[in-house]
Amino acid sequence: MEKKDYPMVLTAEELSQILGISKRVAYEIMDEKGFPLIRIRRSKYVNREDFFNWLENKKDVS
Repeated sequence: MEKKDYPMVLTAEELSQILGISKRVAYEIMDEKGFPLIRIRRSKYVNREDFFNWLENKKDVS
């Protein structure tokens, strides 16, 4: 799947699919400092472009 094929706003479920991790670990990542989290009430989301930019920057740090 290409980046443009994902919805504009991603959930932990979609992050888990993209990264090949459990949903629990996806939620832990969403709670990391510096993660571009969007909170709507008790739900957590991330803008697709912000997520892929964050992921690219994580690659550069490692």
